[in-house]
Amino acid sequence: MTRISPPLPADPPTCFRSTVHGTVFAGRDRHLDTVRDGDTLHLVADPPVQDNPEVWVHLTSGDPIGHLPPEIAQWLWPWMLRGGVAEARAIRVRGAEVPSWRRVLLEVVCRTS
Repeated sequence: MTRISPPLPADPPTCFRSTVHGTVFAGRDRHLDTVRDGDTLHLVADPPVQDNPEVWVHLTSGDPIGHLPPEIAQWLWPWMLRGGVAEARAIRVRGAEVPSWRRVLLEVVCRTS
């Protein structure tokens, strides 16, 4: 069965770059040393019961490393909950010498079937 993703909301891009936020909380930073340029990462939308739902970035192992900025989550989260598929790839990974919110840069592609 072919699943048809909903159209994106008005104006958001189908491909964009974003940093990953929240990497230093809850021990998530311990996973950053395993992320390399070009790695595929998974985007997971919070369940709808959250007050301020986020879109989380996970390793292929399932471990979370952080989340997308709220400005992106506000339009991407509802689209993903309606069945939209967003794929992420690390395009630049830096070490602890840079601020945490600049360590991982993603390219995100939203598939609309």
